[in-house]
Amino acid sequence: AEDLEKVFIPHGLILDRTEKLARDVMGDMGGHHIVALRVLKAGYTFFADLLDYVKALSRNSDRFYQTRFFKSYCNDQSTGAVKVLGGDNLSTLAGKNILIVEDIIDFGKTMQIFLSLVQQHNPKMVEVASLLVKRTPRSIGYRLDFDGFEIPDKFVIGYALDYNEYFRDLNHVCVISETGKAK
Repeated sequence: AEDLEKVFIPHGLILDRTEKLARDVMGDMGGHHIVALRVLKAGYTFFADLLDYVKALSRNSDRFYQTRFFKSYCNDQSTGAVKVLGGDNLSTLAGKNILIVEDIIDFGKTMQIFLSLVQQHNPKMVEVASLLVKRTPRSIGYRLDFDGFEIPDKFVIGYALDYNEYFRDLNHVCVISETGKAK
């Protein structure tokens, strides 16, 4: 308990909002084959939950293709570097409808880099969904298509978000305390 400043978003609320986002995605992209791309390693839980809801709504689970992307963090700071890991050659994105799934948009810089990388391969459509969007003066003003929660400029953990690989297993999104960072 001393490692957490507070529980910020309870698990049940996360799941409710994720289901709503899936409905929004289906409203915009439902008639198309969707290639779903995951940006961060920490985004795997939101990615899986969102696609489970989308697949249930579409009743056609063979419409999805998944590629994983990873951006590294050091402590609570983004390195700004985007590394592609796993999956096929990105040239397979040409002419496809792409749903980029992100766990959190901090400043928007990583998403801009990632979008330019994806756009180089001439997809038909690109839309972005993120569970969390931070309100911060350091934001570059990036606006996404589907967002779950707008949060203050705090470092959050849980629901697969981590601090140096710790705290991923928490079901809720929580704010880490200075004690938790020190440990």
